[in-house]
Amino acid sequence: MEKTLIILKPDSVQRRLLGKIISRFEEKGFQIIGLKMIHISETLARKHYAEHEGRDFFESLVKYTTSAPVLVIVLKGKNVVEIARKMMGATFGFRAEPGTIRGDYAVSNRFNLIHGSDSLASAEREIGIFFHKGELFEYDPADLTWVYDISTGDIV
Repeated sequence: MEKTLIILKPDSVQRRLLGKIISRFEEKGFQIIGLKMIHISETLARKHYAEHEGRDFFESLVKYTTSAPVLVIVLKGKNVVEIARKMMGATFGFRAEPGTIRGDYAVSNRFNLIHGSDSLASAEREIGIFFHKGELFEYDPADLTWVYDISTGDIV
């Protein structure tokens, strides 16, 4: 089972879309093992988006990310990194397909509602930035057998 970091960005909070977005991941079958609302500091934003430093959009990204509280979430599930990114849709809301989170709720190329780790390595790094070990809760969800075919003993 993989883990990924999801950030519901300031526009998700301000537009009161948290419940709608979280429910999509839960309805898909992913397990929430960490969740908290924080106000990202400028230092933390710069650390999180360090790979974009020097690009023309970096400063505006930091300003946007630090402009209001966000909700940070750790999801767990099979192929969760890949599937969550598909569920989010294209980065620019106006290019995202209907049925995706950005396709249904975003039109801006900057205010795009959500961040999701783009690889397992990024997920591990990003989760470590926002969560301490004691803030993640591992448990066996009661519906696991209904989300995944484990009739053979393996998650398929």
